[in-house]
Amino acid sequence: MLNIDLTGRRALVTGSSSGLGSAIALAMADAGASVAIHYLKDQRAADDVVARIRQRGGTAQAFQADVSVVSEVQRLFDEVTLAFGGLDILVNNAGMDGAAANCADSDPAQWARVLAVDLQAPYNCARLALKPMLAQQRGVIINITSVHEFIPWSGYSAYTSAKAGLSMFTKTLAQEVAGSGVRVLAIAPGAIKTPINASVWQDPKGLADLDEKIAMGRLGEPDEIGRVAAFLASDLASYITGTSIAVDGGMLIYPDFRHGG
Repeated sequence: MLNIDLTGRRALVTGSSSGLGSAIALAMADAGASVAIHYLKDQRAADDVVARIRQRGGTAQAFQADVSVVSEVQRLFDEVTLAFGGLDILVNNAGMDGAAANCADSDPAQWARVLAVDLQAPYNCARLALKPMLAQQRGVIINITSVHEFIPWSGYSAYTSAKAGLSMFTKTLAQEVAGSGVRVLAIAPGAIKTPINASVWQDPKGLADLDEKIAMGRLGEPDEIGRVAAFLASDLASYITGTSIAVDGGMLIYPDFRHGG
């Protein structure tokens, strides 16, 4: 039997007070990792995730920071290191899609904010995570991108640009550290049933339209992303680095073409 075993590993999952982040954190904890739950504003939600992990026999603690700010990331890593004694796994999950606006009508400040959260922040965190990982010759960095690293999305040019950039950052970073025992990967989720897109999947017409874009005909569940993240962080994935794993129910195989062109 193959078991995902992260016993003794220490993980930081950014943006893990809800949605995909909390599912990833729970999966890591279930596999035996001690997990740092990161949040920006909602401490109660972060504390709830910590409580759920502890109720299941795991180890977790909540930490606050704006990961788009270099000084706050330094404080975050100092606090996590003090609490856990080091870091073995980083999941750059915190992100935002921003307000919908075509480029000609967009707000430069809003565009820059999406890039700061979705691309600058993963760099900020990866830069500090690499220091202990390289020293111990072991570690895994997982960047959460999106199917929109591949698929254009009108009205969301900042988001798609950031996710495509994060994909190339993943590959470049993996190339830089490939001989060091550190692996760097990306997970590209498709449409996942989380609170952030509830307005779509709670609307029958919106859900039907979305399902048509997915070959498997349904939205994914957060724990389906969590399990993939736990697997990729484990030694079972020891020969995987520098690539994006699409977890999208077949969105990237263009289901509209299943009956021909």
